[in-house]
Amino acid sequence: MNQPRHASQPSRSGSEDMETGAGAGRVVGAFTTSHSPGITGFPERAEPEQRSAVEGAFGDVRDRIEKLAPDAVIAVSVEHFTNFFLGNLPAFAIGTAASYLGPVTKEMGEFLGVPQHHYPGHAALGDHLYRFALEADFDPALVEGGLAFDENFCVPLKHLDPESTLPLVPVIVNGVNPPWPTARRCYDFGRMIRAAVEAQSSAQRVVVLGTGGLSHWVGMPESGQVNEEFDRDFLARLESGERSRLIDYTQEQIDAAGNGAHEIRTWLVAAGAAGVPFDTLVYEPVPAWLTGTAVAAARL
Repeated sequence: MNQPRHASQPSRSGSEDMETGAGAGRVVGAFTTSHSPGITGFPERAEPEQRSAVEGAFGDVRDRIEKLAPDAVIAVSVEHFTNFFLGNLPAFAIGTAASYLGPVTKEMGEFLGVPQHHYPGHAALGDHLYRFALEADFDPALVEGGLAFDENFCVPLKHLDPESTLPLVPVIVNGVNPPWPTARRCYDFGRMIRAAVEAQSSAQRVVVLGTGGLSHWVGMPESGQVNEEFDRDFLARLESGERSRLIDYTQEQIDAAGNGAHEIRTWLVAAGAAGVPFDTLVYEPVPAWLTGTAVAAARL
């Protein structure tokens, strides 16, 4: 299990007045997706129309990313006790390795339908992002030895980058166990990411990818249920692009959509990095995948 070199601590002031530097970098695209294991591991369990719609949306995003030709992808997700556990659970963590193993075990790879392999990393951008975050009064954990991936990245990347050619900077947000980073903090962490990208030149064209959610219950009696009302309300807020609406969530509101719904924090990070409204490319409540499943794209 990786040990972060710097534990996550509360911010002193946040990123309200964040300024960008004089680098040549730019966030050229931002996308958000669900990462349910069923999307790749047992897609046939969904209704055919639902499966087709979801896979079509992933294909749309894959085509968009290919046209954007990014130098790197900052991939934001939770992780499911693959690298961290209750005694060492940072609010945010940034990987700075040259490559990342995923899925974490061959057995998980068989379950997800994703053969175990190494994903390329963009170490220079990861290191810059970590250092910039500290200067911006965020205090993420630093993981230099590489973060092992589970469904968090392996599921969406099977559709979005099937040949695993895009250099990644993985960012982990605590979405698995309280206390949680607030919605406001997550959105502003995304704003920091955008500022960091614009202050460097090692990766001039950067895509931000947020994965997780939407409503679902993990290991609970309610597993298999979907809170469609919550999901559609969240997507409406995302489509508005209004920060005030996106950060106006209490923990109790998110709890109503399942313990897995706390993964929407990764979407909030992506929204903060984009700073513009999103378009929902697909939303399907898929009990067979145990998840309210969605894909969205920023209007950049």
